[in-house]
Amino acid sequence: MEYFLIIVSAIFVNNILLAQFLGICPFLGVSNKLSTATGMSGAVCFVITLATVVTYLLNRYLLVPFGLEFLQTIAFILVIAALVQMVEIVLKKISPSLYQALGIFLPLITTNCAVLGVAITVVSKEFAFGDGVPHMLNLGEAVVYALATSLGYGLAMCLFAGLREHLAGNDVPKAFKGLPIALITVGIMAMAFLGFSGIV
Repeated sequence: MEYFLIIVSAIFVNNILLAQFLGICPFLGVSNKLSTATGMSGAVCFVITLATVVTYLLNRYLLVPFGLEFLQTIAFILVIAALVQMVEIVLKKISPSLYQALGIFLPLITTNCAVLGVAITVVSKEFAFGDGVPHMLNLGEAVVYALATSLGYGLAMCLFAGLREHLAGNDVPKAFKGLPIALITVGIMAMAFLGFSGIV
């Protein structure tokens, strides 16, 4: 039941884009077309999950035992940058087609604050589930949370890209063309996702 609550909460209730406003720059910049939004979503999903596992283990077995929690942010940024570079190199060697498909999205993820936000949330925030007692996530819960959060990111991005493609063909007043109508759309989406808050 805890895993179900984590998934529903991360995807719908506390959506990282629409409720926490992390990763907005790539969200607005890459969501003009559904194909690019899907590619970015896949890359973000992979990197967020992998980075969360590595940073969780780093924090639990290195930073906390040696009293180095104050280095969390710097260590996590370095780990995320190194992971993205490593993933890029491995994909280039193992699967050139996937590397070509992800293309520019992998370097963009290095600067995506959603990746760092999820990693820090997992190790610093206490979560309360059905029993109401707050506790830190274990590794399994952290992986589920990271995967669900990245799926929520992808869901919001793909929905938004579809809406933007639809809006591009509509007659929008001149003052609202481009970014203004996009921001209004994001606001309406955020209010719609707020309706899920009664579930969890």
